[in-house]
Amino acid sequence: MTRPGRRVRRWGCVVALLLFAAVCCGAPVGNAISAYVALKTGAQEDGGIAQGGSAADIPARMLAAYKKAVQQIGTHVPKCQGMRWPILAGIAKVESNHAIGRNIAGNGDIRPRIYGVLLNGSGAGGNTSVFPDTDGGRWDGTATGERAVGPFQFLPSTWEGVGEDGNGDQVADPHNADDAALGAAIYLCGNGRDLSQRAQLKAAIFQYNHSGEYVANVLGWIDQYTAAANGPDLTSASGKVRTVLEAALAQRGVPYSWGGGNAEGPSYGICCSPSGKSGASIKGFDCSGLSLYAYAQVGIRLPRTAAAQAGIGRRIPASRGPGALKPGDLVFYAYAPGRDSTIYHVGIYLGGGQMVNAARPGTVVRLDAVDAMSGYAGGARLL
Repeated sequence: MTRPGRRVRRWGCVVALLLFAAVCCGAPVGNAISAYVALKTGAQEDGGIAQGGSAADIPARMLAAYKKAVQQIGTHVPKCQGMRWPILAGIAKVESNHAIGRNIAGNGDIRPRIYGVLLNGSGAGGNTSVFPDTDGGRWDGTATGERAVGPFQFLPSTWEGVGEDGNGDQVADPHNADDAALGAAIYLCGNGRDLSQRAQLKAAIFQYNHSGEYVANVLGWIDQYTAAANGPDLTSASGKVRTVLEAALAQRGVPYSWGGGNAEGPSYGICCSPSGKSGASIKGFDCSGLSLYAYAQVGIRLPRTAAAQAGIGRRIPASRGPGALKPGDLVFYAYAPGRDSTIYHVGIYLGGGQMVNAARPGTVVRLDAVDAMSGYAGGARLL
């Protein structure tokens, strides 16, 4: 089951220090997507890649299909335990990017249909295996061989064994979001796996595609969607503070990009960090780009660098400790705490000792403890 994948520029969190520019810690987050039975296919650039690993990057109709499948799985595989929508979302993210770019009808039908490469051993796209036709072209549109179909990229022969009607129209169609999600849930559950156990979850994903790289990739997305599903409690935040926090939290899973992010959202970054990492090919945020974006949602225009942002609002001295911070405050880190000119990093305080953080190259926007970074330099209250 599978499709090719690709992962998807302005300033950085820059401060002048000892004659070189130090920026909020940029590097690509890899998203190599393996093909069915580890068949590698070439990358495609169709503009459809989603920007992150939060529920916000999933079309609402697809997310509804994943959740419906979770509700239905007990009827089809009663012994299955631990099925959750982030598991299905992780598979669909890698297989079809949640069918982004297609039209998803109210009944779940996806058009145009999603087809994989023809598995005829031609060598095209790394295709060296031959899979004879089994459906006369009913699902994959060709009787000359097999190709994976739908948002979960089933081979027609596999669909024959797991396909079920998920939307109540009496047809099990792999090109329908509800049917495909339910079929994927059935396939992953096997005869009754406990998917809350990491080892069994890995085994289920490996069965879906016999590739260790594929398993690691899907698990990464499952973990990101799980974090989104178990989001922090914002009931104590209100007004503009809540708007800022929700804007920042919605970017979880978006890759770190050296120099990336502006008032409109993630953007391509620049080259290069002191460690030689470039954000030029990565659409995302660095630390000050994330805070700039979040506060722009309430009409506050922040400077582009972390050190300059420390001069906005009411400064909270480091000597008061992190306990003086309130949700929505900016949190700063410096090479020499007490000297704001050496500030190298900024996060957005969430409460409970946590912050929303675009930490460093090779990471994504995520939640971190305030003490995860060195050189705590206090905060700033803008609201």
